[in-house]
Amino acid sequence: MTSTSTSPHPEPDSPQTTVGNYFVSNYPPYSFWSEEHLPAVEHLLEQPPGDPRLGLYIHVPFCRKRCDFCYFKVYTDQNAKQILAYLDAVIAEAKRAADRPYLRGRRPQIVYFGGGTPSYLSVAQLEHLFRGLQQAFPFDQVEELTFECEPGTLADSKLQALRDLGVTRLSLGVENFSPRILEINNRAHRAKEIYRAYGFARELGFPQINLDLIAGMVGETDANWQDCIEQTLKLLPESVTVYQLEVPYNTTLYERMKEDSTEVAPVADWDTKRRWTDEAFSALEGAGYTLGSAYTAKIDEQVQFRYRDALFSGLDLLGLGVSSFSHLGGLHVQSEHQIGAYLNRVQAGALPHLRALELTAEERLIREFVLQLKLGEVRIDEFQRRHGVNLLERFRKPLEQYQEDGFLDLSEERIVLRRSGLLQVDRLLHAFFLKRHQNARYA
Repeated sequence: MTSTSTSPHPEPDSPQTTVGNYFVSNYPPYSFWSEEHLPAVEHLLEQPPGDPRLGLYIHVPFCRKRCDFCYFKVYTDQNAKQILAYLDAVIAEAKRAADRPYLRGRRPQIVYFGGGTPSYLSVAQLEHLFRGLQQAFPFDQVEELTFECEPGTLADSKLQALRDLGVTRLSLGVENFSPRILEINNRAHRAKEIYRAYGFARELGFPQINLDLIAGMVGETDANWQDCIEQTLKLLPESVTVYQLEVPYNTTLYERMKEDSTEVAPVADWDTKRRWTDEAFSALEGAGYTLGSAYTAKIDEQVQFRYRDALFSGLDLLGLGVSSFSHLGGLHVQSEHQIGAYLNRVQAGALPHLRALELTAEERLIREFVLQLKLGEVRIDEFQRRHGVNLLERFRKPLEQYQEDGFLDLSEERIVLRRSGLLQVDRLLHAFFLKRHQNARYA
C-alpha cells in the first residue's frame, strides 16, 4: 500500500489491507515514466557499452489461471500457435537489441525467466526459446539462471529439460500448502503437486531450489500458516521467500472488492501479516537459515541471489517481452504492456518501448539506496565511493528518526535494519523519496 503521508514513517490510513501498491520494486515510481523520455533510450543504445556486466529478464506471460491476487501481465487464453508467435517475437526483440552498439557483444552473467508462468511452456517451446535467445546473447558466462515455476506444470520431462538447459535456481511458486487456500485464491496447482515436483527437482540436483510463500492470502489462519512453516521445514529448500499480500488495482480481488463498495480486502491486516512473516523467519532461523533480505532466508552462506543483488546495485538489466522492464545506463524502460501492441511493434522491426525515465544522479542514488535497504544492511563507504555522497548526512533526519523508533541501527560504517524494520521496510522507504515522489501513485 502506498501511503500519501509525508512524515518520516507514514502509517497506513488503516491497519487493514486496503487497495494499492505496497511493495517497492523500483524508483522513481512507475507513474513518472513516460514516452517523453524514449529519445534518451535511443540515444543510449547508440553509445558504446560501459560496464560489460549484463542481466537479462525474459517475461513469459502465460498461465493456466489468473490468481485472484496477481497483478502481473498474464494471459490464460493463448493457444500453441499464439504462444509460438510470442516466443518468436521475444527472440526477434533480443536479436534486435543485441545489434545496438550499447549491447553489442555483451554476454549476460544473470538470466531470469519470470511471468506469468515460464514453466507453462512445453519442452519444445522452452528449447526453441533458449536456443533463439542464445543466438543474440550467449549464455556461456551466465553465473545464475533463475526460472519461475508453478508446481502443477512441472512434469518430470520438463524438469529434466530445465536442468539440461542450465537452470541453476528453480523458484517454485508454492504460496500455500493448503488445498482449500489454493483453491479459493484461484491458484492453478494443488498441494500434492508441490511435493511431487519438489521431490523430482531435488533428485535432479538443481543447485538452488527456492520456495515462495505468501502471508495473508484469502482464508489464511494462524493454524494454516503454522502448517505452511512446518511443511517448508520438512522440505528444507536452499532458500525461502516470504511475501506479504498486497492488493493492487489491477487484480481480480480488487474487482471483487469494488462490487462490495469497499477498499478493505478480505485478508489479514498488516500487523498479522508481519507477525506471520516474523514467525516464519524465526522458525527458519531455528533450523539453521539466515536472513538474506526483508523477504528471503537461505540455508547456507553459499546460497546467493545474484540477480537481485546485482540489480539493486545498478546492474544493466535488459528486459525482453511484453510489459518487461529494463534498467540501462541510468534509464528505466518499459515495453508495450499489451501483447497485441507488443507483437505489432516487434514484427514492424522496432524495439517495443512504451515509456521510459532518464534518472538524475540523485534519483540513481536514491534508487540504489532504497533497494539495498531491503537487503537489511547498507555500507556507507560503498555509496561514498559510487556516488560521492555520505548517506548519514544526506538522509540524516529520517535515519535518526528510524533509529529512535527502533527500526534500524547506525554507525559510521553501515546502516543495519532491525527485524522490526525489515518486516515493514516497504512502508519505511518512502521517507527517502524526493518530495515530488512521496505523494504519488506508485504504478
